[in-house]
Formats: sequence, structure tokens, C-alpha cells
Amino acid sequence: MKKLLLPLASAFLVYQLYQLLWALWNNPREDFHMAMDLFFAFLIALFGTGIFAFVGFAFPTSRLIGSSYYRLKNTKRLQFWYRTLGVLYFKKLLMLFFWGSKKNRKKYFNGTRTGIENFIYQTHQSEFGHLGALVLVFIANVFTLLKGHYAISIFLFVINIVGNLYPILLQRHHRIRLENFIRT
Repeated sequence: MKKLLLPLASAFLVYQLYQLLWALWNNPREDFHMAMDLFFAFLIALFGTGIFAFVGFAFPTSRLIGSSYYRLKNTKRLQFWYRTLGVLYFKKLLMLFFWGSKKNRKKYFNGTRTGIENFIYQTHQSEFGHLGALVLVFIANVFTLLKGHYAISIFLFVINIVGNLYPILLQRHHRIRLENFIRT
């Protein structure tokens, strides 16, 4: 049932994103207030991310990209960006508001050797979903910019960085730590 309903939810979000972008295309930029601009940016990012999330909950979408993508090549550069962008604080917020409970953490890692394999799989799934969303929302961002919705575009850019780029960096950082753990 999950393999039917979640892709349908994803298709619904594709339609909603299309409708929202079509409405923005046909409305002049001066028609909106700042709060509406923020709301539209949030919806675009939510729909774009949800499209990939729902499908990723039903299918192993991370396999659509070759395994070489998930291999870490320059860990020092990754750690530099992790520190420079303050992804650690993003991680702390996630722990505080979502992943803090043991029940939620066990979905990723249950403390066993097979749990490590599941954790690696989950990081791949998360990273792929956020990567797809990052690209899709970036395209929508360019679309809003070209139409002259500058405030929406700025809000959307910030939301996309925090909502999609930060999780990608976090998942890759998890794999640095996992590789060090597995080697020992």
C-alpha cells in the first residue's frame, strides 16, 4: 500500500508545485506582500522536497545515482564547509526538535552491525532526496528570479540552502564518521 500511496502523494506535490509556479508566472511581482513572498517560497521548497521524500520513503531512490557519488573524495573540504556553514548547529536543532527521541533515532541506527548498514542506506536515501530537491528548488528559484519575484527568490534561496544543502552536508559528514568507525 505504501508503494502506491507515497508515489501518489509525490505526484500530487508535482501538480501543486506546477500550479504554484504557474500562478506566480501569471501574477506581477508587485501584487504580493513580504509575508506572502515568504509563504510562497516556503511552499515551493516544501513541495519540491516532499516530491523526493515521498518517493524515497517507498523506493530505494538513492540507487538512481551511482555508488561513486556517495564515496567521499575530499573529506577535508567537506569538513571545512561543515564548520564554515555551521551545519553542527543545524544538527543540534534537528536533535532538539526531531531526532532527540530514541524512537526516532532507532529508525536510523538500532545499535547492531546491521544497524550500521541501515544507517548508511538511510544516509544515502536522505542525501539523494535532498539533492534532488536542491536541484528542483534551485530551478524554481531561477524561475521566480526571471519573473521578477525577487523577494520570493531570496527567501527560496535561503530556505533551499538550509533545508536541502545542510542535510546533504550532514549526511556526508555522518559517512566520514562511519568510515572512521568501520576502519577501526
